[in-house]
Amino acid sequence: MSKLGRPSLARQRRELIVSHVRRVGAARVNELAEQLGVSEMTVRRDLDALDDAGLVVKVHGGATARYEHSADEPGFEAKLRRNTPEKAAIASSAAMLAEAGAAIGITAGTTTVRLAAELVSVPRLTVVTNSIPVADVFHLNPRPDRTMILVGGERTPSDALVGPVAVSSLRSFHLDAVFMGVHGVHERSGFTTPNLLEADTNRAFVESTDQLVVLADHTKWGVTGLATIARLDQAAVLVTDDGLDDHAQSVLADHVGRLVITNPDILSDNRSA
Repeated sequence: MSKLGRPSLARQRRELIVSHVRRVGAARVNELAEQLGVSEMTVRRDLDALDDAGLVVKVHGGATARYEHSADEPGFEAKLRRNTPEKAAIASSAAMLAEAGAAIGITAGTTTVRLAAELVSVPRLTVVTNSIPVADVFHLNPRPDRTMILVGGERTPSDALVGPVAVSSLRSFHLDAVFMGVHGVHERSGFTTPNLLEADTNRAFVESTDQLVVLADHTKWGVTGLATIARLDQAAVLVTDDGLDDHAQSVLADHVGRLVITNPDILSDNRSA
């Protein structure tokens, strides 16, 4: 955890706390006290005030970020810490859909970063992405037979490159499959994101392929971002986990081309064996 500084005014200190919690998703009282150079009691009073103001959620021993609105977008680091077993299982299952020699698109997201790690050994891939972390995974695991294309654009809190430059680049591609992470999955709103420019960029990804594979853990169900990327029936495959309730499974099975339900416990057992 990086130093937050030692502000003398309560308002400045609380602004730093909110900024940090939103960036990483959660923080403990003792960590905040150490980084701010104040007592734990002071931090607890700050968290009480911030919770009352609706800026964070105070929990035992610390605080978590509050995201209530369709335009709220947590940072990449915050999302990376959430539902890691489910994301690992989803990525493992989705990786089986990427064939050697294929040209694929991978959108930004913490689940798609895990997918990238699963794909580093696949031969002769051409990968088009707007995700800096996804590109980094492939860069750190080079193959002479792989082509890696990172489109440009404006950087979002999810470390996605978005906007007109990205959209223009993506419209020139014809991809065998696109693997897409999403902020929310909703029966009426479809696949959504809180970022308007990211929605435009992801729509360009969707238009570049006939094989859209969506990666979304069960917590995305019922969540609606500000902008719709695609309808449910535009997904050829949706890969999720078995935390999804029966109603959601039924709705998705009726709309997406194929619904793949993963079991994080089985993946964990197999990897520890």
